[in-house]
Amino acid sequence: MYKLKVLGNEIEVERGATWEDVAAIVQDKFDSPIAAVSVNGKIRELFKRVNKSAEVDFFTLKDDVGKLTYSRTATMLTIKSIFDVFGEKAANTSRVDFTIANGLFIRGGEGIPLTDESAEKIKKRMEELVNLGTPINKAIYPLDEAMDLFERHGMNDKNELFKFRRTSQVNVYEMDGFYDYYYGYMLPNASYVKYFDFFQYGEGFMLVLPTKAEPNSLKPFEERRKLYETFIGTEKWYNQIGINNVGDLNSWICKNQMNDLILVQEAEQERRIAEIARDIVNRGGVKFVMIAGPSSSGKTSFSHRLSIQLRTLGLNPHPIAVDDYFVNREETPLDENGNYNFECIEAIDTKSFNEDMTKLLAGERVELPDFNFKIGRREYNGRFLQLGPEDVLVIEGIHGLNPKMSYSLPDESKYKIYISALTTINIDAHNRIPTTDARLLRRMVRDARTRGSDAARTICMWPSVRRGEEENIFPFQEQADAMFNSVLIYELACLKPFAEPLLFQIEKDSPAYYEAKRLLKFLDYFLSVPSEFLPNNSICREFVGGSCFRV
Repeated sequence: MYKLKVLGNEIEVERGATWEDVAAIVQDKFDSPIAAVSVNGKIRELFKRVNKSAEVDFFTLKDDVGKLTYSRTATMLTIKSIFDVFGEKAANTSRVDFTIANGLFIRGGEGIPLTDESAEKIKKRMEELVNLGTPINKAIYPLDEAMDLFERHGMNDKNELFKFRRTSQVNVYEMDGFYDYYYGYMLPNASYVKYFDFFQYGEGFMLVLPTKAEPNSLKPFEERRKLYETFIGTEKWYNQIGINNVGDLNSWICKNQMNDLILVQEAEQERRIAEIARDIVNRGGVKFVMIAGPSSSGKTSFSHRLSIQLRTLGLNPHPIAVDDYFVNREETPLDENGNYNFECIEAIDTKSFNEDMTKLLAGERVELPDFNFKIGRREYNGRFLQLGPEDVLVIEGIHGLNPKMSYSLPDESKYKIYISALTTINIDAHNRIPTTDARLLRRMVRDARTRGSDAARTICMWPSVRRGEEENIFPFQEQADAMFNSVLIYELACLKPFAEPLLFQIEKDSPAYYEAKRLLKFLDYFLSVPSEFLPNNSICREFVGGSCFRV
């Protein structure tokens, strides 16, 4: 018998029991399904066997670890179903691309017609596998054997990835004769994937999954067509240059081609910024360029580069930070934990902002505030502004797309831009990179450099930042006149040498430890690129340092 300490109580289990057996004993203590277990501080999958007495914690679908485990398992279930319905080549060439709201976009592989009928066949097979409770088995292969296995099955993208792998072993998952590689933990069998939908969408299919907040039900898919088109546009450009996954990127690095790649990527971004500037000018009558996006999207660098392009077209841009209109600290709303909530729109003095902007639009001379973050108060330091015919305000802030932010300004005077780091490069065809990972790493590196903040603090505050984005930014993104993807295909390779030392500092007893370990494993796929290759106006410079802008 093994003695386990669970939720402050001690239970005994027989030798040979699995962690799934233990989870069944305590499941009624949790309000959502258990997805993984922490054994003396190390994460274990539920199909593993108990092999010692230990202190145990569980991850449910309301935890990041559990949510990712569910999503990963649902992904394998989908690819396995494609394998069964349309064959091995169709499964191997299907690509798990990106998320749109609560949906995961999957580009169908060779031989799969983009029809409702195809989607229905795949969905029906998924439901059959769920009802059968089809087991998922895990085996550890020596690296050479894993590469031979995937070569036999035509999964060349995995072998391209494994060429750069430092470890000598690979975890391979198998479901009813279908083999695949997944970076992260899996559920024991298909029956755990109780809630999903699958249908044809755009140039592929959409797999809809439960949210972390509500894992025991399935919300309808939220249409975000502009965001989808932005993802697709970036992906097509990556296809043109021949980089679709990390293995491709690592090959470019090994061939010493990074300088050319960086220059081409930066030129492509500049081209898109110039197109937005031209659209602003062609529209006519625009006086307020409103830029909004989630944390670490590169809003500041983008606003500077857009201002330069506007100048080349004869306009005179003036930067305005919405943060300068924060209410004084004692008036700042509190969140549910009693902490200042700087993310909500009530933290902004929208009345003063609208009064000032309305006066400027009318041609009046206005003194603009500067927010003193040290004392938490707005100050007036003689910064006056009056708009002439060629003047335009470039306003940056998370609430820029919210109608409540600029309620008094006529719509024709506003041009709204949504910016985010929308990652489309994959680890391999079936392992995507979440867009939030790139932004978290960006913020971690920048916070350490500019604020002296350690990585643990950045990781621990990230859920609060994400909640603010879900409430204040994402609901308004489709109202944008233009979307700009600030991600750089090479940036994770550039961030790696800055981020790894920060992550290695996080101790095992830190609440950020599990996330740090996950990010370190993720970064291990990338070869490093030295930052000296970066131009000084690159958006990546906003995070690693050396920018020519005040960021």
